[in-house]
Amino acid sequence: MRRPWFAALTLLTLAAGVAHASDTQQLAVLRAVGIDQHLDQQVPLDLIFHDETGRAVALGQYFGSKPVILALVYYECPMLCTLTLNGLVSALKVLSFDAGNQFDVVVVSFNPQETPALAAAKKQTYLERYGRGGADQGWHFLTGDAAAIQQLTGAVGFRYVYDAEQKQYAHAAGITLLTPQGRIARYFFGVEFSPRDLRLGLVEASHNQIGSPVDQLLLYCYHYDPATGKYGAVAMNMVRVGGVLTVLAVGGFVILSLRRERHVPRAV
Repeated sequence: MRRPWFAALTLLTLAAGVAHASDTQQLAVLRAVGIDQHLDQQVPLDLIFHDETGRAVALGQYFGSKPVILALVYYECPMLCTLTLNGLVSALKVLSFDAGNQFDVVVVSFNPQETPALAAAKKQTYLERYGRGGADQGWHFLTGDAAAIQQLTGAVGFRYVYDAEQKQYAHAAGITLLTPQGRIARYFFGVEFSPRDLRLGLVEASHNQIGSPVDQLLLYCYHYDPATGKYGAVAMNMVRVGGVLTVLAVGGFVILSLRRERHVPRAV
């Protein structure tokens, strides 16, 4: 007959073993997810997806003239994907650029079981949040089969795993910025995005076809850091700009002083 303390110890040992196995499994999942930066890699534009109406579309039809913000999410995600899309729309609402005009947004579900109906509902939600006229032509919500999804996520470097125990996907959070030709220009990580960084990224990805002279000056002073997914100040370039501004200020002061002297009446 087993003693009570022996039974309790056995249960504790089994529980510890299960917990250890669970922890090991979770660590394996965490190692499998992430975003590998494939800067300047071409995204396959011939992939076929379905838009929010159910129509078959080639990915390439959203490229050609404007940079594209690509968000890889799944529509029934319980939290992280919603936070990513909320962060994106919050940053875009600050920008003077308009979706559908200076850039497009393409949201693709990486869950092959999701339907165009889910995509349509999601699109309606974020068009209302964005609140700008004509945005329905600039926001696109797609679904697709497993093969197309795997090719797209592989090209972008987006790694994810389905967790059968939790019945949801484990994945990282972030967005990818693509050039009008479909090359990967920038990655922005997390669920909140700096409007300044996003604007500078769009200007660069468009090959400087959009934006103002101020944007060009900022791009001279701020460079993209792939390690952080942010734009940081370049000290030497800022010193150079400061030096030029100082010279201009001194030159302007001298010219103004000379003009004043010419208009001062001379004593007889």
